[in-house]
Amino acid sequence: VQLQASGGGLVQPGASLRLSCVVSGFNVDDWTIAWFRQVPGKEREGISCISTPSVGIYYDESVKERFIISKDNAKSTFYLQMNNLKPEDSAVYYCAADLGVYPCYYPKNLRHWGKGIPVTVSS
Repeated sequence: VQLQASGGGLVQPGASLRLSCVVSGFNVDDWTIAWFRQVPGKEREGISCISTPSVGIYYDESVKERFIISKDNAKSTFYLQMNNLKPEDSAVYYCAADLGVYPCYYPKNLRHWGKGIPVTVSS
């Protein structure tokens, strides 16, 4: 199982970014997929995930109405569309996945991780 995230960078407040996580070794339709982020000195936090078998989609309160998680099994990829970015969204973002995980927003519940990518929101 491998995951590789991409799409981070430096943007201004109010801008959008789309993070991608290309996976191998499993189907994104069959596994729980998740996005986390971490800032220095703080614990890694789950910001959005989809539990499979489906228990629904989770969004942390801080990103609701702004971020959208999605997946494309044909491309072996899942995404995090981030809109109206704020400086407090600046962090290192991680994609993660595992089989049959619930709840999906606890980092300790997922065994497979991609390398973190930085997102900086600054004017």
